[in-house]
Amino acid sequence: MHELPFPPIDPAFDLLGCKGCTVITFLVGSIATAFYAKKFVKFISRDEELILEELTSQKILSGPQVVYLNPFTTKSMEVTKATSLASMEYCIIRNTVSGERRVEVGPKLVHRNPYDEIERKCDGISLKANEFARLIDKQSGKVRVVQGEAIVVPSVDEGFLDREGKMRAMDLKAWEYVKVQDVNTGAIRTERGEKLVFLGPSEEFMEGKKTAVEVDDETAVLVRNKRSGQQRLVTEKVLFIPASDEEIMEIRSLVKLADYESCIVRDKTGKDSFFFGKNEDERSFFLPPHSHLVELLWSRGRRREFRDLVITKLDLRPMYMSFEFNCRTNDNVELVLEGSFFWEVVDLRSMIKFTSDTTGDVCNHARSRFIELVSKVTLQEFMTKFNAIAEEVHQGDTSDFYTQRGVNIHSLEVTGYRCAERSTAAILEQIIQETTNRMNKLQQQESENEVQLKEIHGDIQEEMAMAELIKIQTENSNAKARMQGLAEAEKVKSFLAASLPGLELSAKVQLWQTLRKEDALRAISKGSASLYFTPSDVNLSIENHEHVSVGKKDTSWAEDSVSED
Repeated sequence: MHELPFPPIDPAFDLLGCKGCTVITFLVGSIATAFYAKKFVKFISRDEELILEELTSQKILSGPQVVYLNPFTTKSMEVTKATSLASMEYCIIRNTVSGERRVEVGPKLVHRNPYDEIERKCDGISLKANEFARLIDKQSGKVRVVQGEAIVVPSVDEGFLDREGKMRAMDLKAWEYVKVQDVNTGAIRTERGEKLVFLGPSEEFMEGKKTAVEVDDETAVLVRNKRSGQQRLVTEKVLFIPASDEEIMEIRSLVKLADYESCIVRDKTGKDSFFFGKNEDERSFFLPPHSHLVELLWSRGRRREFRDLVITKLDLRPMYMSFEFNCRTNDNVELVLEGSFFWEVVDLRSMIKFTSDTTGDVCNHARSRFIELVSKVTLQEFMTKFNAIAEEVHQGDTSDFYTQRGVNIHSLEVTGYRCAERSTAAILEQIIQETTNRMNKLQQQESENEVQLKEIHGDIQEEMAMAELIKIQTENSNAKARMQGLAEAEKVKSFLAASLPGLELSAKVQLWQTLRKEDALRAISKGSASLYFTPSDVNLSIENHEHVSVGKKDTSWAEDSVSED
């Protein structure tokens, strides 16, 4: 019997060894299970996803779920949050294997497929009712138009056709319009208000919105048809909006002429037509197509040095026109003459036929005449008869210069002159000053004489008035005395007639005189004056009388003496 290589095992120790192995095995298994559960068991929430890289493929698992992974086939794994999109958001997802792209639009929770990547997350464009957006497909070139109210979400191959992204529609009022052109076909359409105008896929606005033309009694529209090239004048009273193939060339106002105005209209053949405000059928009109008002270019300025006065309506009334030009006298003194014409246009057709600068021709012809006549006289002669020279320039002109040009000169006068050279002007000023001083002295002496004469005339008038006054006062005094005498005589006559019939005339007269003396005494007694009488003047006697009168007033001494008489 062979011996065992190992010593025999104790039964007690053998039992203990079996239990120890079981414990170790359990511990190892628990650790392995914990390790596996931690690394290869994944709890995926609802908003999460598990990206699983296996040996030959990729898987993406979305929650909620519990995933048990095979550690032998799993290369890597990652738990990420799923992409959440709000109602205004969208995202573009690209598959890295196939290259396909797709768009996910919120609101939603986006779960990816294997090999998917989110390229970008964007906000959608909100369009109002008056907004729109045009999107172009970069592969096909097709344009899509989205009008508000809406949310714009481009597809994977779409981009905004316009740089601004969303655009505002053209809002038109009732009197506005806009032309829209299709750039692909060239077709033009006209949109009139009231409305919102949205562009089509290949359309553009032409020149923005415009205002319609209010055609009335004083406004017309000249329109050209772009297809035929013909012009027409619209005078119908409407709110005019041109058609798609029409173009407004000009808004024409009614040409109105006063009774004293006229104008010239030139048509397409170059023929001139003359219109006068005094003719009823020519007072107002619209210019027809291919016609225009003739503009007259006249000279202006006192020397007519500027030819830029544009006239379309000619005033046919007589008017003043000033002038200024230089000329030399016979003694070689250069003068600057100033004056004015009073002139008018009497024949418009002749004027247009013979001149294009009426005012310039009139002034130049008058200057030639002045130079001719002033050169024949000296300065002294010119100063004494410059008005006669002006009259000779006007009346002595035997040529038909003005008549040929349809102009009538009513008067021509020189309003002033001066020397062109300073030295001559100084001498002339001295002469004029001396003449002025002499005239002032003569005028002053005449004024003094006139004042003295007026004073003498005033004294004469005063004396005559005083004599007349004295005469009138005398006549009034005499008349007053006569009236007083007549009144006194009438009193005496009435007294004598009413006295006692038995008295004699001498007694009545004596009684009248006594009463008159009493009146005089009464008048004197009422004032502060003193009157002295002799006894013989008043027939006064001194007596002593005692009067006792019951119920009567006491009388004065004057009254007693009168009663005694």
